[in-house]
Amino acid sequence: MNLLYANDRRGEYPTSWYAATATPTQPFSPLKGAQKADVCIVGGGYTGLSAALHLAQAGRSVILLEAQRVGFGASGRNGGQLGSGQRAEQDALETMVGDAQAAKLWALAEDAKALVKSLIAEHQIDCHLKPGVAHTGSSDSEVRHLHTYAEHLSKKYGYDEIETLDHAALQSVCPSPDYRGGTLDMGAAHLHPLNYALGLARAAVAAGVQIFERSAVHTIDEGTPATVHTDGGHVVADHVILACNGYLGGLNRRVAARVMPINNFIAATEPLGDRIKDVLPRDVAVADSRFVVNYFRLSHDSRLLFGGGESYGYRFPADIAAKVRKPMSVVFPSLSDVKIDYAWGGTLGITMKRLPYLMRDKNILSASGYSGHGVGTATHAGQLMARAIQGDGDGFDTLAALPCTPFPGGPAARSPLLVLAMTWYALRDRLGV
Repeated sequence: MNLLYANDRRGEYPTSWYAATATPTQPFSPLKGAQKADVCIVGGGYTGLSAALHLAQAGRSVILLEAQRVGFGASGRNGGQLGSGQRAEQDALETMVGDAQAAKLWALAEDAKALVKSLIAEHQIDCHLKPGVAHTGSSDSEVRHLHTYAEHLSKKYGYDEIETLDHAALQSVCPSPDYRGGTLDMGAAHLHPLNYALGLARAAVAAGVQIFERSAVHTIDEGTPATVHTDGGHVVADHVILACNGYLGGLNRRVAARVMPINNFIAATEPLGDRIKDVLPRDVAVADSRFVVNYFRLSHDSRLLFGGGESYGYRFPADIAAKVRKPMSVVFPSLSDVKIDYAWGGTLGITMKRLPYLMRDKNILSASGYSGHGVGTATHAGQLMARAIQGDGDGFDTLAALPCTPFPGGPAARSPLLVLAMTWYALRDRLGV
């Protein structure tokens, strides 16, 4: 089953609040016939669009092939949180790769945040960028961990954008009975993810990128040059960038062994009006400490956008709204009766260690596996691949050196094994372990 079409109509965005409120682009034509370019990019999300933009600005000819629409995948469906650091915490990275490499990884993550903010400003992308992401704990031990980690970032990395919140302070930010305290990172931010992707697409086209939509790649003939095939034509290119994340399919076995697709879900409530004061009196995004993370923020039209629940098969559940309402009602019991106007799912890519997987095999480069941390990391990975093609591989090589073991069991068994593991962790969440 092809995830590109398992849950969505061909050539259409999902029925999400993001799609309903986006500033759309005119559809790009499918690829027809033979084309040539310096670089062919497969995938029109943040990674591919950022790589295309930066390569075109450097004078390279670029063709980008998107199977559906630009921003169709996780880039146009996610929670819109631009977080600090890598997906793994810095103390874990220090143990994993040593202090020197961990410091490089922190610097790269800060560069990623800065890059997103600068692209939005430079290209005047109207995506409602706002500062502030709170991290919350549902137990005293989780709150202590969050506070200790904030102190660690301040002392070791000089990062002083995080305010620690006791129970009373957190209630003024997010008055949920489920949370006992947390932190507020004002260096992090949140945005409208689809409008951000569409803004990158407009900037890329203005820089000279050729974008072809409804142009699914089914085969890549490796070589120098390489040839990238769709049903309608092919592209001969000196370099190929794979920017497919959870929708890679079988295009590259090495990447597919290490990056696994999973599904996540978001609901948008009706406009909350005066009820906002009981949900998010401050307009910041929130992510909690559960293994299966709940994440949420307010929309610019006063809805709660709440993400929660995962699935590990190909199909989305029949009633996504009901799936999301369950964790939302735990966090906000007062919203158990609220009307849900939109509910949608999306497919993202995860790795075993929840760190991105960057790979270069001769003239083929790939970046994916952002594990829910893709707004900044994916944008930055695109820029780093563009730089690597131009001969500056420092940042790319730092991320490519991260350990990334294949999922056990191969393609046939890894999904059932993941279901078992995730079910165990979800049970721990419910038991408060």
